[in-house]
Amino acid sequence: MVAADMAPTLLALDFDGVVCDGLREYFQTAWKVYGEVFEPDAGAPPEGLAERFYPLRPVVETGWEMPLVLYGLRSGVADQDILTRWPELVPQLLAQAGVEPATLGQAVDGVRDRWIHHDLNDWLSYQRFYPGVLDRLRQAMAAGVELIIISTKEGRFIQQLLAQGGLALASHRILGKEVKQPKYETLRQLQGAHPNATIWFVEDRVNALQAVQQQPDLGDIALFLADWGYNTAADRAIAAPGSSIYGLSLDQFCGPFGDWPQGRG
Repeated sequence: MVAADMAPTLLALDFDGVVCDGLREYFQTAWKVYGEVFEPDAGAPPEGLAERFYPLRPVVETGWEMPLVLYGLRSGVADQDILTRWPELVPQLLAQAGVEPATLGQAVDGVRDRWIHHDLNDWLSYQRFYPGVLDRLRQAMAAGVELIIISTKEGRFIQQLLAQGGLALASHRILGKEVKQPKYETLRQLQGAHPNATIWFVEDRVNALQAVQQQPDLGDIALFLADWGYNTAADRAIAAPGSSIYGLSLDQFCGPFGDWPQGRG
């Protein structure tokens, strides 16, 4: 465990799957894009499709993949194959459908933009903050911890959601998809800008944490896998005792930093 008097001076957090649970919004957005790009006459989503989609969310690294997951399911790909073979399936499904990631990405952003423009409250209603997280972030900021959001979600969407939750965070502290670089590179820049900082990074995707782990110059950054987020049992097994990626429960996250498991550093 981290010593009771230890705490980060800079706390970097992923957003989706750490701060905010957007599964219901993801499905609605993904289905609308699916109808625009893959099946214009799709109509309402079939019963049970959302329930199949939710457990597959851990495979999605960036938003444009969400409608592709639905395309895979609708094309007959087995749920377990998507869960275990997604990186292999992505290029095959893109080629089969004859679409580019950029097309899907623009469609996802467009659907969200129109939804927000026409009914912001409805869009917000499809998302929720994990219990206790916003209060814990307010406490950390009040204690002088610098808070940074590092996400593959558009920063403007993140800012709107945080504002709705009553947390004011300046735009320069929200590093979203528009940054267009790996999270480890963003962490490298933060480390360079804050050479004396104690940096802790909380992420729900084990691949993103492993990518940081592979950067020798980022070895002083403590890495935590949010086990309440979009990850699988196999992912959580990687964050086991003896690993330099430490599993973190929501109760631990919402408690004192001294109760967090020891990360690197």
